[in-house]
Amino acid sequence: MTELNVRSVASRKSLGAAIAAAVLIAMSGCQTSTPASSSDQTLTQARAGFTTNLVSKVKDNDPLEKPPAGSGLKLVYYQDPLGKFPAYVSLPKVPGKRYPAIIWITGGFDSSIGDNSWTRGTPDNDQSAMAFREHGIVTMYPSLRGGNNNPGYHEICYGEVNDVLAAGRYLASLPYVDRSRIYLGGHSTGGTLALLTSESTSGFRAVFSLGPVASVANYGNDSLTYDYSNQQESVLRSPALFLNSVTTPTWIIEGADESSNISSLNYMQKENTNPLVHFMPVPGKDHFSEISVTTPKLCSWILNDKGTQFVGPGT
Repeated sequence: MTELNVRSVASRKSLGAAIAAAVLIAMSGCQTSTPASSSDQTLTQARAGFTTNLVSKVKDNDPLEKPPAGSGLKLVYYQDPLGKFPAYVSLPKVPGKRYPAIIWITGGFDSSIGDNSWTRGTPDNDQSAMAFREHGIVTMYPSLRGGNNNPGYHEICYGEVNDVLAAGRYLASLPYVDRSRIYLGGHSTGGTLALLTSESTSGFRAVFSLGPVASVANYGNDSLTYDYSNQQESVLRSPALFLNSVTTPTWIIEGADESSNISSLNYMQKENTNPLVHFMPVPGKDHFSEISVTTPKLCSWILNDKGTQFVGPGT
């Protein structure tokens, strides 16, 4: 799958200013329908009754690949509001037991799943998230609207939130999954989507957002399918504006070295007042190399999560 467009990482020297400008413009009330601030509404309230206007109806028609024998994954279909969507789910190591589970959202704009779910990358860019499966954590990779020839189109972190919630309901229905220990994670655009989902539900035990942006508008107009002339479209895709909506422990994680979205992490950390939202820059790593360092740590957090509420380092 195509990875994040280079415009979305902090290779631009002015990205910090661009993030601030995008968010402040979105909050300025230039459009009468744009909320003046995020503090008086949750993301769910702000999105209620709003219908996104897609000016580019884009979808991915790549054929769906079946996981090879020995991958430890099986192809399943979960019920989405738009229809039956495919996903890969890992098999339990020991039948009859219940395991912690995580939904993992990969980066890129095509909303599809493919062989990067079972093909390990190099340490400087391993998109497979195989560490979770290797540690006995059930892992689900859902295909989203507009991906793999699914119904719908790429909405760029809007309706896709509903797809992730639907995937979570499917995962909770599996007999070998511990329903009280279902987590959500993602990288890059997947990290942004995971963060917006955390702002929309309390249904996950904890959420791990790797390399998100403060606002989807920061990905650049060429990557957006919605009417970005309407500021409210970007407001409702700006996780930085709705951090107070988070009701479950959430970590925002990014490599501290360029090129990365560390400016987004810094911006959100500066603006955040929600004690449930935590920030973890990874020294010496960039947007991609931090994945192979971070995911084993997350596995350890998950496997040691035994209490009534998830507690990670620094909480």
